[in-house]
Amino acid sequence: MKKIFLGILSLTFMFTSCNNDDDNTTDATSNLVLDLQGLEDLGPNYAYEGWVLVDGAPISTGVFTVDANGTLSSTSFEVPATTLADATKFILSIEPSPDSDPNPSDQKLIAGDFSGSSAAVSTGVAPAVGEFSTSTGSFFMRSPTDETTGNNGNDQYGVWFGVPGTPPTADFTLPTLPTGWAYEGWVVVDGVGPISTGTFTDFSAVDNFDGFSGDQPGPPVPGEDFFNNAPTGVVFPLDVRNRTIVISVEPVPDNSPAPFGLKPLLGTAGTETAPTAYPFAFNAGGVPTGTVTR
Repeated sequence: MKKIFLGILSLTFMFTSCNNDDDNTTDATSNLVLDLQGLEDLGPNYAYEGWVLVDGAPISTGVFTVDANGTLSSTSFEVPATTLADATKFILSIEPSPDSDPNPSDQKLIAGDFSGSSAAVSTGVAPAVGEFSTSTGSFFMRSPTDETTGNNGNDQYGVWFGVPGTPPTADFTLPTLPTGWAYEGWVVVDGVGPISTGTFTDFSAVDNFDGFSGDQPGPPVPGEDFFNNAPTGVVFPLDVRNRTIVISVEPVPDNSPAPFGLKPLLGTAGTETAPTAYPFAFNAGGVPTGTVTR
């Protein structure tokens, strides 16, 4: 009788042990740690969400926000250990908050391929927004929408993107943006902030805005003159000379009327108007990067 009881006890122990092992395997988690720079506060209606690709399918690793100082609300996320072990890529997207869609949005900001325990993430790894490290371009000052016949001598009141000519032409080295993103031009006004010149996806075509311009049509490149409908705190006509000019990349739909944190090109206007052109320089500090560790 004692042997039968001990045998039953031994089988019970083995069965329980096996079940515990299965539970431990199923419930095991690992930490995904984010070390990201260059992210901005998205406001109350949007948040960042991390994803890992496993067999080509995106799996969420968690949602976080960023404050005005660029500090992440969380940098460590518990993810099933098997998911992290099998992951080949990390992707960071911008999502509405609250979000009813379980899939990633079109606004995939940065990504990186895992190599061992880490992934170096940037905008230049597909399916992220694009590679900007070799970005170049030019801009010039001219006021074509205020000119009926010839030059009115007030070209300091407009800025256009490209090289001056008849007509002006684009000279940008920038990626074609995927769905969910658009370029936007800006002129920075001291004490007021940046003023938009409009959004666009093609440097060889007009942008979507001419609300400040004069009565005449502008050239076939993005840009703006500053004569009408001045924003609060700004006096028009606006003299562009010696001001900072910015090209940003904006999510579509846009989370804010201010420039998004992705600002690949910066330039400074001099005192000479067209035919003088001024170069943009790559703004490394305006492109988010980082490392993700599993």
